[in-house]
Amino acid sequence: MKHPGQLTGAKASQIFNAINMGLVLIDASERILMWNDWMVKHSMINAKTALQKTISDVFSDKPSAAFLTSLRNTIQYGLPAVLSNALHRSPLPLFNPGELSEESGRMHQSITITPLPAGPDETHCLIQIMDSSASIKREKILRSHSEIFRKEATTDSLTGIYNRRFFDEHFKMAMGHSRRQQLPLSVFMVDIDFFKEYNDYYGHVAGDKALISVAKTLKSQLTRASDIVARYGGEEFILMLPNMPEELAMQFAERLRAAVWESAIPHLKSRISEQISISIGISTYLLGQDVTIQHLLEAADTALYKAKQNGRNSCCYLNAQSIIDLAGVDKS
Repeated sequence: MKHPGQLTGAKASQIFNAINMGLVLIDASERILMWNDWMVKHSMINAKTALQKTISDVFSDKPSAAFLTSLRNTIQYGLPAVLSNALHRSPLPLFNPGELSEESGRMHQSITITPLPAGPDETHCLIQIMDSSASIKREKILRSHSEIFRKEATTDSLTGIYNRRFFDEHFKMAMGHSRRQQLPLSVFMVDIDFFKEYNDYYGHVAGDKALISVAKTLKSQLTRASDIVARYGGEEFILMLPNMPEELAMQFAERLRAAVWESAIPHLKSRISEQISISIGISTYLLGQDVTIQHLLEAADTALYKAKQNGRNSCCYLNAQSIIDLAGVDKS
């Protein structure tokens, strides 16, 4: 008489087939002894066909080399193994229904191989296969959302270039690098001339388009990954170019001014021309100067003001050290 708690073969089979994962039992010769309904569903191979075949022969596409190596180590040495989906995407040719004919539809899998003693000198293996496709998709969505949030946090939503927050953070790092490496660092303050008049005459939609166009033009002049252009606020932009001495900075500023001028965006309400122009203030951190980030920004901003006083559509340079000297600022 059977003990009340003892499972019959039929009852055990019902349980194995009800479990929402693949269960495959193989002997020491890699022959299949159990193949549950989950495996039938996702391999399209019925149990009768699978039983007594080797795990390598049952599939039309052989299991991955990593899977077979892990399986044989478990049989030979009794070592359990785990094949995570992070390193082994699809060790077995299993599919979700409706995707059976597509290679891209292969199921992401997490596989555990457990040794089961079957006799004094024989080991069977229980292979458990979990469908990881849903978790992989969730992870991709989370990564995508994270990238979107990161981009929104560092990018100006209108122009697509960096925003002021990104510039401020990277400016600090670039300034520290220039000090340590004893290299120059140039900053450019750029302002669109008479932009209020442009908005008043053409409207804010046209004004937004003009800002986008100028931003693209400025960005197109950058040639190094370390060069940064950002929207600093309103119609004002700021650029930072590491390892650029003052003589080259003036040449580069003129290139920026000319590039925007040559884009020939109509501006009938400008007081100096009938197209959009920019004014630029430049300053450079030079070897040996004991200036701060704020001094460098103030120098570029003051130079921009002077460029406007000089009639706009022009570039002006101001040594950052002069900000300290003129204002009597304590350099500490």
